Amino acid sequence: MNEEGLTLFENTQVQLDAAANLLNLEPNIHAILREPMQELHVSIPVRMDNGVAKIFKGFRVQHNNARGPCKGGIRFHPDETIDTIRALSAWMTWKCAVVDIPFGGGKGGVICNPKEMSSGELERLSRGYIDAVWCFIGPERDIPAPDVYTNPQIMAWMMDEYSKLRGYSSPGVITGKPLALGGSLGRGDATARGGVYTIIEAAKHLDIDLSAATVAVQGYGNAGSYVAIILHDMLGCKIIAISDSKGGIHNKQGLDPHKVLQHKTETGSVINFSQAKNVSNDELLELEVDILCPSALENSITQANASKIKAKMVAELANGPTTPEADEVLFHNGIFVIPDFLCNAGGVTVSYFEWVQNTYNYYWDEDEVHHRLSKKMTKAFQDVLSESLRRKVNMRQAAHVVAVARVAEAMRLRGWV
Repeated sequence: MNEEGLTLFENTQVQLDAAANLLNLEPNIHAILREPMQELHVSIPVRMDNGVAKIFKGFRVQHNNARGPCKGGIRFHPDETIDTIRALSAWMTWKCAVVDIPFGGGKGGVICNPKEMSSGELERLSRGYIDAVWCFIGPERDIPAPDVYTNPQIMAWMMDEYSKLRGYSSPGVITGKPLALGGSLGRGDATARGGVYTIIEAAKHLDIDLSAATVAVQGYGNAGSYVAIILHDMLGCKIIAISDSKGGIHNKQGLDPHKVLQHKTETGSVINFSQAKNVSNDELLELEVDILCPSALENSITQANASKIKAKMVAELANGPTTPEADEVLFHNGIFVIPDFLCNAGGVTVSYFEWVQNTYNYYWDEDEVHHRLSKKMTKAFQDVLSESLRRKVNMRQAAHVVAVARVAEAMRLRGWV
């Protein structure tokens, strides 16, 4: 729950309500968008390595398909809930709409702890999930992808199981696959790279010289490590602080993100890096930097610490790192926020590219993927910035207005209301 006691899905409804108010949205469209279109709850029996069958609970939620097939990842997590899946499916609707790709929002999950499961158990669970939901998904209906604690290998098993059930190979049912099975070049760093393209545009708007800019990165997983490396190598930014779940490091003279990643790989954390002093995650968030990249947990920036944020720009690579209450404080203090479902939309955009390549069985080189991603992310940022300036609202509200307006238009044209 957030600071107002709302669940994650209730929070998405509040965000929608605000956008609907700004748009004077028809009540019928607003009512439809407040609830998922469909949701499926399944029980998945899996024979464990000890011979005992265990029942796992799974979900697939389709929020809205007015703009095209639903799209969204599958999570394997011990604390997964249907509320989280509903919220994330709604965010996927807005994420796909804001970058103007022809998908709606979906999300899936299984309550399990993959860290305690063998490879064989994970494969049987992955195939069992598809056995349970396969009539609900498909290349023209709902296209899953990896998310928390799932990966290309799990997507490969799922694609294979779906293909067996259909009786023919169907690579387009899943994205985030290994390259050998129809995955796309450029998918590995797509979330971070897409975020960098929005940072470039925000820096132009704020008149920040990126070659001299200082950056703090909270979270050093896939998105965080890639964004630090791309900002450092491609744009010459000075990465002065990095953190993970165990703590952070700081060196105002700058850090080499490649060496920090090597240290994390060898030791399990960025802390105790020889060329930096240890700091807490809270201290990292409050450093005086040009760009702060929250790339880890939800609700990292709250009403309690928002007034202490000194960054000129907050680029949200994580989902939901800023609470609504903190948003108000940051906007009041003149801190420019690139909202999560715009900033981190590079991943779903390249997933769309993968689906397109699967559909006509022709594959692009990495430069082509990067070029198309840059074009999509730059246009999306400019659309949201224009709406923000025109309406005098923060970037998150503007992004919701852009996204909701596009989905509402599709619903009207289809004659749903």
